[in-house]
Amino acid sequence: METKEMAVLSKYIDRIDNKLKRIHIFKPTISQALVGAALAAWTIKLYYSLLPRSNNNMCIDCENNIKLANIDKIENSDISTTNAVNNEDFSIAEAEKLVLEKQLKNKRDKDLFQPGLNNDFVKQLLKLLQIMIPKVMCYETGLLAVHTLCLISRTFLSIYVAALEGAIVKYIVRKDLRQFTIVLLKWFGIAIPATFINSMIRFLEGKLSLSFRTRLVRHAYRLYFKNQNYYRVSNLDGRIENADHRLTEDISVFASSIAHLYGSLTKPCFDLMLIGLALMRSTQRLKSNILLGPALSIIVIGLTAHIMRVLSPKFGQLVSEEANRYGYLRHIHSRIITNAEEIAFYGGHKVELQQLRQAYNRLVNQMNYIFTQKLWFIMVEQFFMKYVWSGTGMVMVSLPILMGSVKKRYRGRGLSGDMDSNVSERTQYLTTARNLLISAADAIERMMTAYKEIVSLAGYTYRVASMIEVFEETAQGIYSKITMGKDAKDEHSVIEFINDQPVAKGRIVYSDNCDNACISLRSVPVVTPNCNVVVTCLNLSIKPGMHLLITGPNGCGKSSLFRILSGLWPIYAGELCIPRAIEDKPCMFYIPQRPYMSIGNLCDQIIYPDTRDSMLRKGINENDLRNILKLVSLEHIAQRDSFYVVRDWKDILSGGEKQRMAIARLFYHKPMYALLDECTSALSVDIESSIYETVKNMGITLLTITHRPTLWKFHTHLLEFDGQGGWSFRPLELPEYQRP
Repeated sequence: METKEMAVLSKYIDRIDNKLKRIHIFKPTISQALVGAALAAWTIKLYYSLLPRSNNNMCIDCENNIKLANIDKIENSDISTTNAVNNEDFSIAEAEKLVLEKQLKNKRDKDLFQPGLNNDFVKQLLKLLQIMIPKVMCYETGLLAVHTLCLISRTFLSIYVAALEGAIVKYIVRKDLRQFTIVLLKWFGIAIPATFINSMIRFLEGKLSLSFRTRLVRHAYRLYFKNQNYYRVSNLDGRIENADHRLTEDISVFASSIAHLYGSLTKPCFDLMLIGLALMRSTQRLKSNILLGPALSIIVIGLTAHIMRVLSPKFGQLVSEEANRYGYLRHIHSRIITNAEEIAFYGGHKVELQQLRQAYNRLVNQMNYIFTQKLWFIMVEQFFMKYVWSGTGMVMVSLPILMGSVKKRYRGRGLSGDMDSNVSERTQYLTTARNLLISAADAIERMMTAYKEIVSLAGYTYRVASMIEVFEETAQGIYSKITMGKDAKDEHSVIEFINDQPVAKGRIVYSDNCDNACISLRSVPVVTPNCNVVVTCLNLSIKPGMHLLITGPNGCGKSSLFRILSGLWPIYAGELCIPRAIEDKPCMFYIPQRPYMSIGNLCDQIIYPDTRDSMLRKGINENDLRNILKLVSLEHIAQRDSFYVVRDWKDILSGGEKQRMAIARLFYHKPMYALLDECTSALSVDIESSIYETVKNMGITLLTITHRPTLWKFHTHLLEFDGQGGWSFRPLELPEYQRP
């Protein structure tokens, strides 16, 4: 089929050639014009790349953002029906563009180095290798050993196959049918182990990739869930905007790249070493200089490799930036899915669409920029690898025949059989050397390609290693926030800064005294993650049975106090003393206004965050769970679905049922203190009163944030914030119960 297609193509080319000859245009002229155009384009490209440019990527981004703003403005003008809407959409687009530029600027100012082939890349890669290969004798080293053995075997098989093909040509020239048949059968026989080894190499590469990924994922998950890191990374630290993308996509790509890179580097090295020895042995048989050919190849390869390294774009930085933009696009999609209801209520689809367009177009612009860089680099790469190296290979193959002394061995014999044997041996040498040189050229090409893979690997290594570094630092309470409150650094008496980053100098003391299980705050400021000081100094002591009602305007620090008590936010000064949990009984249990429904069955919802093993260890059974559901008027759910049927509880339960399910968790765990943040806002007054009465009868101390006056009667003390940094703490007197 291919022969027919080539014949048709050849006839078509001949027709065109005849037509061009009539107008005095010949093939050499066309070839010279094409080569001249290619050289001119490459010269312009090279000259342009050598021009002094600063902030090239930022200029491209700004230019692209201007184009995007114009495009979005035209599209919005087509959709909108009034000039007012057009102006509003354009203002939103401009604001979003400024936000994106600010985020990029802050990110680039924050980074200490850019990914590339440098000492930082080596240190990060060694650190990740210690995670992927924890010791000398482990599963991964076994895989590497077997993989290496397969790679060496494949090289020997390639040399043997090349020798067989040379022998086949030799016996064809001699017209020796018997030997030709024997060698051909050997050639078919060696195909079985050769194909198995090839398949085994791919299999082991996949196993290595999966094993490396598993090691990294387990290590990253351990850090991610250590000391509530999953909360700290996204709320207290600003270096990682999309941890989900790095934990999944980046780790997977990094593991696949490094597993593939091992074979891409190891096999070419084995090929070059063993093939070089085979070629030197063949050259020695022809009585020729064995060093001339290798010296020529080393000079040509070294020179071309140096030229390609100088002309190679910084693919590591380009790939890292592409991954950043891809992660940001996924982050926007995830945010829209999470807040779909709120966006629908506001009718904010135009703004979200605008942000999606800009994020996607920025990704497209970066990919197009990479494609353009690869276009010219691959052109030079193919020129050197396909033509320069092929010409060098032809010179290397011809040198032993042109400069050898094979003729002298048969001079004076006058036997035609000896001359035929001489010709067949030369033919065998040429065929074998040609096949070996093709394999060697393929090995060198794979090594050159491996250089690009290493540069790309530097980008993935930077993202994975920096993620693990951030996890380790946040687990130790070291944070780096990009945006801060405008007056944060003026509050020298509250927050201390080192290298423009706040230092948490407060401490948390855990008390083991069961008789005095009180919560106390001594000179503790309430500071948000952006370093906005809400309350400069808070002194408070809460004892068991002291039911505290917390009130104040929005943004005054009510929920912030709960986050400090729970250990989610750092303490920048003072001391927080809380009792330690004893006998599987938590010290505090927090219930927000919108409770979280986990994946699992009804039993899992009630006992969360316990497991069923923990529940059985506490001696709680199904009857106890049914009694808990009766206390919150949810027994009908157990009758309808039973305790062990998995449902999507987030969608099945209503808002009020979710809040009652969260109260059921409180009754199950029976903590010392209950932190209730508007947790009964969707319940009726009678059910709410019954629940609060039950909580007090269980001996649980209430710390409640609420705006409902009907709940004041269940509390004994009042903590009131004024919204200006001031606060007051006093017993709740009877007349205050009757406030409207």
